[in-house]
Amino acid sequence: MIILMEHVVHATPNARLWVRTTGDPDAPALLLVMGANAPGVTWPEELVNRLAKEHYVISYDHRDTGRSTHAFDTEPYAIRDLAGDAVVVLDALNVDRAHVVGMSMGGVLVQILCLDYPERLRTATMLNTTALGSGLASGNEALEQPGLPGPAPELLALWEHMAEPRERADEIAWRVEHWRLLNGSVLPFDAAAFRRLEERVVEHSGTHRNPGAHARAAQDGLERGAELASVSTPALVVEGPEDPINPPPHSAHLARSIPGARLATIPGMGHALNPLIVPLLVEEILSHTTGTTL
Repeated sequence: MIILMEHVVHATPNARLWVRTTGDPDAPALLLVMGANAPGVTWPEELVNRLAKEHYVISYDHRDTGRSTHAFDTEPYAIRDLAGDAVVVLDALNVDRAHVVGMSMGGVLVQILCLDYPERLRTATMLNTTALGSGLASGNEALEQPGLPGPAPELLALWEHMAEPRERADEIAWRVEHWRLLNGSVLPFDAAAFRRLEERVVEHSGTHRNPGAHARAAQDGLERGAELASVSTPALVVEGPEDPINPPPHSAHLARSIPGARLATIPGMGHALNPLIVPLLVEEILSHTTGTTL
């Protein structure tokens, strides 16, 4: 039986986090950490429900997304602070240790958790992300990164308009176009499915406005790539070969940076959780968290 519950916890005295739990509270906990400017409901329902057959799945809305507090302009924070929010969520649910899965910026936050809170992690899974100290996680240092390409030019051009005010229909259309670029060109792109996703996100959030707070958050404290060599948490890195934000070899670089990390490539995967790749992604995650090949 899958049990859904909603919770509200405090990241700071003035910042509340909306949290959803799915599954049996007695099962091993698994925390999902979404990417930048995206609430927890962005995780595909199929993925959450399939993981919940083995785990007590916890997802949440980052600050300035979904139903969590939107107050970046009055209470700014650094990207690294969002890793602490993940620990706050575990504390509020009385979870001592959890398997943690992070997507994109969420994968960067998982790396910080591996470094600063290793006692709270059973395993770490990072998908569509880059290593601390590289790419979009370079921090405030302009690092030389030979062989690690940046985001696709068409994405950078679209991001220039991220925080512009738009009417609801125009905002959803902008987001669908964003997903189209993130999807890559190998797997079919179902625009209607991603439109339904964004309509659900807007309904959940109660607003279609996206201030792009995480794109404006401070980057200091991310220059920690060398520290990844000390990580002892069992780690899985999932590569999307068609990822236009963190294209190959970003994932391979991250996997080499963490001792014993396993690199798994999902054919055709971009930076969008296309429904076609969800079953294989679930298998990779559960193989890592349960030690069982499905």
